[in-house]
Amino acid sequence: MVRELHRELPLENINENTQVIQLKEAPIHTFSQIQPHGVLFVLQEPELKILQVSSNVYTQFGVTAETLLQGTLDDVIDSFQLEQIRLGLNAESLDYINPTKIWVRKKGDDYAVFDAIFHRNSEGFLVLELEPAISQENIAFLSFYHLARTSINQLESTTNLRDFCKIIVQEVRKITGFDRVMLYKFDHDGHGSVVAEEKLADLEPYLGLHYPESDIPKPARKLFASNWIRLIPNTHAEAVEIIPAENPLSNSPANLTNSILRSPSPCHIEYLHNMGVGASLTISLIKEGKLWGLIACHHQTPKYISYELRKACEFLGRVIFSEISAREETEDFDYRMQLNHIQSRLVEYMSQEENFIDGLVKNQPNLLDLANAQGAAVCFGGSYTLIGETPKEEDLNFLVQWLKNNVDEEVFYTNCLPSLYPDAEKYKNIASGLLAIPISKRNYVLWFRQEVIQTVNWGGDPNNAFEFTYDAKQDSSQSNLKNLRLRPRKSFELWKETVRLTSLPWQSVEIKAALELRKAIVNIVLRQADELAQLAHDLELSNAELKKFAYVASHDLQEPLNQVANYVQLLEMRYSQALDEDASEFINYAVEGVSLMQTLIDDVLAYSKVDMQAAEFQLIDANTPLERALTNLRQRIAETKATITHDELPTLMADSTQLMQLFLNLIGNAIKFRSHQPPKIHIAATRLEDEWLFSVTDNGIGIDPKFSDRIFVIFQRLHTRDEYQGTGMGLAICKKIIECHRGRIWVESQVGEGATFYFTLPVGGRDRERRNGRKAQNNLFGRGQ
Repeated sequence: MVRELHRELPLENINENTQVIQLKEAPIHTFSQIQPHGVLFVLQEPELKILQVSSNVYTQFGVTAETLLQGTLDDVIDSFQLEQIRLGLNAESLDYINPTKIWVRKKGDDYAVFDAIFHRNSEGFLVLELEPAISQENIAFLSFYHLARTSINQLESTTNLRDFCKIIVQEVRKITGFDRVMLYKFDHDGHGSVVAEEKLADLEPYLGLHYPESDIPKPARKLFASNWIRLIPNTHAEAVEIIPAENPLSNSPANLTNSILRSPSPCHIEYLHNMGVGASLTISLIKEGKLWGLIACHHQTPKYISYELRKACEFLGRVIFSEISAREETEDFDYRMQLNHIQSRLVEYMSQEENFIDGLVKNQPNLLDLANAQGAAVCFGGSYTLIGETPKEEDLNFLVQWLKNNVDEEVFYTNCLPSLYPDAEKYKNIASGLLAIPISKRNYVLWFRQEVIQTVNWGGDPNNAFEFTYDAKQDSSQSNLKNLRLRPRKSFELWKETVRLTSLPWQSVEIKAALELRKAIVNIVLRQADELAQLAHDLELSNAELKKFAYVASHDLQEPLNQVANYVQLLEMRYSQALDEDASEFINYAVEGVSLMQTLIDDVLAYSKVDMQAAEFQLIDANTPLERALTNLRQRIAETKATITHDELPTLMADSTQLMQLFLNLIGNAIKFRSHQPPKIHIAATRLEDEWLFSVTDNGIGIDPKFSDRIFVIFQRLHTRDEYQGTGMGLAICKKIIECHRGRIWVESQVGEGATFYFTLPVGGRDRERRNGRKAQNNLFGRGQ
């Protein structure tokens, strides 16, 4: 079984959702105990003074621990060997002297041969561990070479990854003679499974069984990543104490993270006993600095493997595992190249489209192909672009909000979204898996995968992997947590589980492809933002020049027009008797033309002033500008017998003069374009979510809907001047006033049925920030809404 391998550390956390409980067992790497088959010294350099020693030193050497303490290593090893050791300790790496064969004096004239292994712990103290040497000679290099060569020959004729794994366990079992050897691989979510097994025929198979993440908690994995070989030759052996328990210089237990003799935790030993294991050997497999898996060896009876042979197994495992890693990368290569091609095409499409989102969804390949997803959504600027099968927009709104509040990484992925975000269970069929990349704080690209129901074979019930009991010798009060002990379960029988609410996992190459796409999108958006900023700057300069020209031209044209009008009228007054009827008519035409020209100039001047006058808005009562407009129109209202009513209008941020001009133009048009009935005009205002909706309704002649946009264009008229006087500027000025307030204006009408002009004004007035380049860039990234 594999589970017993993984209790090297007692759990500090039951799981993420439970209270943290400090267990009675101390952290395993600072246990003041070792396994009894070897002897441990903690030494202070450079004198090699003995600070701590294991209590079994008397059994091994016939000398008490108290006798050796505060002495030096000279009291144990002869000077010749010690000189060689000192030279080795000065080398760049201690690997050059591990292991070293040494002869240790026992009581009397006897000597014993040991394998000496050195390491320096995190506190800077030298740790010497002695294990009984099976032979007096080190394993020759050629033995290692032939060991590896035989295995590599088998690998060269193998193309299947599963067969590679099978070769590892076969060769390790052949070298060590263990009853069972397994290859255990960690999955993406922390749990693991047995992917290869070689065993005695009568042993229960563990191949294909899965084990939960809690079997190897993160602290235990950290130890496996630091100490690549772990031997327990006798699970029934009594641990021996280190004397003294605390280092007299550091006043703390020795750090035994890299110790080969470190005693396993009681919980781990209990697991081994529950499984009927008498000895175990574990070899870590590391890929790219992370723990990829373990070679786990079990024996039903005690079994000692020399340090050199363990190192040979580690060497063999690393050689063969390097081939496995290369084969994994080769199998990923084709898929990675395919995704690189798709990514390149998407970047090309985005660069060619005005809207980068169109480049992601409108071509083949599209966004779905990049992550092998069934659905995808682009959330940008508060709107969604969907492709494939996705949750509803309402659900996406809540999901994006959850991501904003809970995820800070450049990429987020899960194949079990409902376990993290319970609301996702209602659309599990299309979104049990989620891969998300943020483009900015409020903009995301999301991929979805549907639920895939699976049957998983577990080595025992994963929901009851362990239990807590109280020490029988201590107070069993529920409030006394210090007496809690972690106990492994006793049953490891096959336990089948139907797993729901999960999708197929996201592969690392897909996650990397999503990250690369994120970089490309950000670069494109930044480039478009720069282009928009430059365009906005150019437009602002152009508009400023046009406004200046319109103002100056309109102002300078007034004087010559006044002169023309004055002299034409003077001509009529002085020479009216001398002129015939045609001449008088011509003079009238000239006077009317000048008057019309002056009106046009006044309107152009008013149009050019609209934006310049709107530098600062104030909080105003909209009823005030309305009343001012009605006062200016009182003569026309009286002449046409118009009836004008209005609701109580709101208080809002606006320019009072411009709002008065807006009402003046709209109500004036309603009076001008009246039907045969006296005009009836009503002004109303309704509060929407973040704006006010105003309406001006009349019973006039109405407007053909096909002209509903044209009437707001400068100098555009639907009637001749003989029918209705005017310049065609009034509604253009209204449109510009509303745009300056960041609102909208439109008309709804039918010929002969009157018209209703609608316009909106923001509740808080317009955003005072001008539409410069920074505004354009902020909008692109969702910060300038």
